[in-house]
Amino acid sequence: MNVKSRAKVGAAFGVAALGLGILATPASADPNPITDYRQLAGVGSDTTQYVMNGIGDAVTNANGKIIASWNATGTASVKTRATGCDSVARPDGSSAGINALNADLTAGTNCIDFARSSRGPADTSTTDLTFIPYAKDGVTYATDLGSTLPTNLTKAQLAAIYQCNSTEFPNAKPLLPQSGSGTRTFWLAAIGITESQVGSCVDQTIQEHNGVAIANGNQLMPYSIAQWIAQGKGFSDVPNRRGESRLRNINGTTPTTGSGAALALNTAFDAGFLRDVYNVVPTARLTNTVVAQTFVGSGSKVCASGTTISSYGFGTVSNCGVTTVTGER
Repeated sequence: MNVKSRAKVGAAFGVAALGLGILATPASADPNPITDYRQLAGVGSDTTQYVMNGIGDAVTNANGKIIASWNATGTASVKTRATGCDSVARPDGSSAGINALNADLTAGTNCIDFARSSRGPADTSTTDLTFIPYAKDGVTYATDLGSTLPTNLTKAQLAAIYQCNSTEFPNAKPLLPQSGSGTRTFWLAAIGITESQVGSCVDQTIQEHNGVAIANGNQLMPYSIAQWIAQGKGFSDVPNRRGESRLRNINGTTPTTGSGAALALNTAFDAGFLRDVYNVVPTARLTNTVVAQTFVGSGSKVCASGTTISSYGFGTVSNCGVTTVTGER
């Protein structure tokens, strides 16, 4: 795309941003200041980092703010407690966050209290961890504004593209988030292929939900619908990583409804591409008063944050706060 075209796109984004308005509730990349350790520390998913930052800035108890949520990317390491906890490598993605939570359980250090996850359990051999749903998201594919690919694809077409055997779109260049991404895991399952079936033409090195990675008209990538919406809403600390990307339809259904400030997740989007998102806590700690009041049950502080959840592009869920989904990782 030439410079003039990029300028036009930039202007369009500027107008859209003005239409959406700068929202009053800011997000924080990490607890701000960095020494604001708070009561519960969480790591993991890129998809839900901003909404959990927003919730963390809003929910309190008698001891102040409860949730300190550390983004998937940033400094190489994070320190979650003032004392008794060493710095650990920053977990990037749902699986990395869950692995860090498991490692903390094994060590018995109580330095990580929950993991953000955009997928359900990948291993149900134990009930060590409880995956507590609190919001609805969807995943669709995104392409460049001037893409040569269709604005609607079927599940079968997407599966062929990601296996690099599409006869309809042989020049397609699919992108896939980094290993450990919950969105990666969900997307492959949604289009009906396994990790071993991912083709050699797929670039598997990108950071999830970073539309700037789409540099050519024949590229496409999975994108959280909620993330795409939130990135364009003008939150002070939610970087707009959309670039020139646009969300596309799957099986003839649009991923969003409304426009401007009313842009929202289409909860009638193809059901196979809708997902719950979770906060994962050790099952043994569900009876901890702060954990229970924050995450467990429809009346929990997180579930009572429906306005914040919606403002970050997610839908609310009727099963918010249930503790019936368990697993090892």
